[in-house]
Amino acid sequence: MLREPQGGGDIREMVETDRVEAPEAALPVIETAGWPVALRRWFVAALNLATIVGLAAGVTLILSGDGIDALEAVILAGFALATPWTVLGFWNAVIGLVLLHGPADPAASVYPFFEAGPAGRPARLTSRTAIVMTLRNEAPEPSFERLEAMRRSLAKTGLADHFRFFILSDTDDAEIGRREEAAFERFKVIFAPGREPVYRRRRDNAGFKAGNIAAFLADEGAAYDYFLPLDSDSVMAGDVMVRMVAAMERHPRLGILQSLVVGMPANSGFARIFQFGMRHGMRSFTMGAAWWNADCGPYWGHNAVIRTAAFRAHCRLPDLPGRPPLGGPVLSHDQLEAAFMRRAGFEVRVIPVETRSYETNPPTLPDFAKRDLRWCQGNMQYWRFLFTPGLAPLSRFQILQAILMYMAPPAWLAMTIAACAKAVTGTFDARYVELGLGLFAVIFFLSISPKLAGALDVVLTRGAVRSYGGPLRFAVSTLAEILMSMLMAPVAAVYVTIFLAGLPFGRSVTWSGQNRDVLGVGWGSATRAMWPQTLFGGVMAVTLFAAAPRALVWSLPFVAGLLVAIPFTVVTAMPVLGRVLSRAGLFAVPEESALPMVLKDLVPATARRWRRPVAGEAVRNAYAAPVPIRIDADIGRR
Repeated sequence: MLREPQGGGDIREMVETDRVEAPEAALPVIETAGWPVALRRWFVAALNLATIVGLAAGVTLILSGDGIDALEAVILAGFALATPWTVLGFWNAVIGLVLLHGPADPAASVYPFFEAGPAGRPARLTSRTAIVMTLRNEAPEPSFERLEAMRRSLAKTGLADHFRFFILSDTDDAEIGRREEAAFERFKVIFAPGREPVYRRRRDNAGFKAGNIAAFLADEGAAYDYFLPLDSDSVMAGDVMVRMVAAMERHPRLGILQSLVVGMPANSGFARIFQFGMRHGMRSFTMGAAWWNADCGPYWGHNAVIRTAAFRAHCRLPDLPGRPPLGGPVLSHDQLEAAFMRRAGFEVRVIPVETRSYETNPPTLPDFAKRDLRWCQGNMQYWRFLFTPGLAPLSRFQILQAILMYMAPPAWLAMTIAACAKAVTGTFDARYVELGLGLFAVIFFLSISPKLAGALDVVLTRGAVRSYGGPLRFAVSTLAEILMSMLMAPVAAVYVTIFLAGLPFGRSVTWSGQNRDVLGVGWGSATRAMWPQTLFGGVMAVTLFAAAPRALVWSLPFVAGLLVAIPFTVVTAMPVLGRVLSRAGLFAVPEESALPMVLKDLVPATARRWRRPVAGEAVRNAYAAPVPIRIDADIGRR
């Protein structure tokens, strides 16, 4: 529970000092099979610590031949700051892969609260759920098309009367506002009297999305047992929403139940490439993380079911003292809301398997960067919450992890600059090339391990390779996506570093409408967005070529991404690239071969042109091991 801030002081003074217990002490804890949760966490901590210490020893051995100078100290510090996130990702992926394909049942050990098949499909519900979509200055027509698709999907379950749609708008553009109202009126007439959706448009956007939802919960939302927040690009199958609500009814200690959100088939070349790697990589990564996170899982701000009364009582966030961007409303609210929900004694769980819960991904690199920097800005506000009284130790670690996630790119950049400086100053020691190359190979392997584990998961799962386009398409797409990730990594490192450097001086990203569909980036726009990367890469390449050609070879994976940043931005945003990749079946996702009913009218034909008649049963059973949800229907089965 939070008190209103009075204008300054430590954030710890704004939160209740005592731990808030669950309102019902007798509420049953969700039991899982296998290792106790505490043992899982100690095991993961030991694996990560041993790996980090081993890698740190290797780096120290390379650098300490004649003592540690100032530049080598920078390299060591950067390594210490950047590596833990990479190592944690590696072990999450490994654990998840073992769970998915080992002898144990992941459903029993990780997510026993969510049942698949006929056993998990309820015949009735006793609760009421508000489906809440937030809008701000975006083209409203696609969002209302998604709402209509979800309405039809819910109707097929026979339980639609237990749900009601709410559209919460923070739009301050008059023209877009008029379009929102017109789209709502067309959507509204479909419903029976008394079941109509509700449209609310605020005059200001105080508190951004979190503030809009808080205002809703203080008013109409209080009458609902649960609410399901959606972003403007969210889509969920009706059967999945019903199953998640049923899980909340069966388990009264569940405060937040988060679904695994995956990308819809995309027209954009950039989005296709990005979400392909995310799609199969997220399965093993999320399964591994959920195994030890357990009751202290993530909340991603959308496509989740939340217990309304608990959220209203315990998850209100304060305005931070000081001016934006580091003060004022908290921009990245979701992780903190999960931490406060867990502090109150409720469990926060994620369903670590695909359940027909979708979103769209940014169609261009600049749009991706804008979203990434908005998250970065929000996460940099988290440091004030690190010592909030009563937080679970794991919640506190997750808050720290969210901060360090955006400190890693500048750390890697600092390491690179320091290494180049050593080469230029003539202190580059060729004796350590072999050892250094080996260490680089290890770190690179760790960084791409979630992608490799995801690819292996697809190979080991019956029918999955075919659902991704077949062996050749899948292999080519996997290798190409890893290459594209290598090119993007230094680009992201530069723009995150520049942004963080400017953040204390007022540099910020505002909460505004996002580009979901518009393709194409001109050469001028790309140059304005990526000239720092190009300049930095050019200076590095010229300097190293003149002073230490051998060191330039070492730096090529980093320098190449910077030098091609502008053409990479333009080419990956070209509509023609998306059409070519779609027609060729490259970077395909399973929905392109067997489209779920909820996406039937939402995915353009140009996003799935490669499809051919496939064995429906093979596609349906592609992921039968963890949770057999049919892809071509709204009702799952065992």
